[in-house]
Amino acid sequence: MLKSNEFVSGLPKRSRRMQWLPALFLSFFALLFGLGGGTAFGLTKVVITFASFSEREGVLFVAKDQNIFRKYDLDAEIIYVATGSVALSALSRGSSQFNTGSASGATLGAIAGGSDVAFIAGLVNKLTGALVVSPQIKTPSDLKNKRLAVTSIGGGTWVFTMLALQHWGLDPKRDNIAIRVVGNDAVRAQALASGAIDGAAVGYAFAASLRQQGYRILADLSELGVPYQSTALLARRSFVNQSPDVVEKMLRALVDAIVFIQTPANRETVMKSLAKALHLQRAEDAAEGYERMKTYYDKRIIPSAEGIRNTMRLFENTNEKIRQLKIEDVIDDRIVRKLEKEGLFQ
Repeated sequence: MLKSNEFVSGLPKRSRRMQWLPALFLSFFALLFGLGGGTAFGLTKVVITFASFSEREGVLFVAKDQNIFRKYDLDAEIIYVATGSVALSALSRGSSQFNTGSASGATLGAIAGGSDVAFIAGLVNKLTGALVVSPQIKTPSDLKNKRLAVTSIGGGTWVFTMLALQHWGLDPKRDNIAIRVVGNDAVRAQALASGAIDGAAVGYAFAASLRQQGYRILADLSELGVPYQSTALLARRSFVNQSPDVVEKMLRALVDAIVFIQTPANRETVMKSLAKALHLQRAEDAAEGYERMKTYYDKRIIPSAEGIRNTMRLFENTNEKIRQLKIEDVIDDRIVRKLEKEGLFQ
């Protein structure tokens, strides 16, 4: 069961209060029905965790707000947790059935350590977001001797940051670039604004707000051309074996949500979902995030083997178990391939 103290503590008070509610409901429904396979009013209950607080998870917000999960007879509870490690722990012990996460050290380390978690769909298959820095930093070489913030060492934003630095020929140790563990996008944006750090990779909605305050967008990470499994859907192989119909319904719902997001007539509705989920003051503040978000997704939600290999290479000199992983150890795409054969992605 997900515990209340596993939820993020770095959000504003209103956000933190809201994060307790799903945990309470989760406990209640778990007692009544059990998780993953229990039913409520004819719906199959599933829990989806996510640990990245950005527009990359917009597909979840939209699917929930537009009742797309219910269209496929799923009663989906979406729960935000503090880190990818917490999300993986919940997934591994059966407190959740799905997690949207990235190809991170935590994910690969869990699989290398014997977890039966696997990437079952690829939602965003490239680096995304922006590296935002203090005004005096004008070029990537100016990052030497500076402080960059991430959510956790080995986590998704750490991988984003390391791949960007690697792309520019920079090395944190050699170039004295301090990597600080600070928190989610909202907390990193606050840390940059307060001067506690010199830069951070954040989502586009937060990047737009920081730019208005005078901070510099050093790079749009999506323009670097670096393949990466930025956001994927993960599940236990054992769950896929036991409940392939539930997995298929989930994937169909996510594809429907992607189509909804990419339909121009739905722009205002999607912006409202994004603003609500990211706790932005106005729906208009989500405009930048929306414009980027609608380009993130491809209906063909196949996991990116090349993107996952890029992350594996980051750890090959420091983690022997990850180095020994084969791509088939981390990807289970049988359901998504079935849907491809049926023409869902056309």
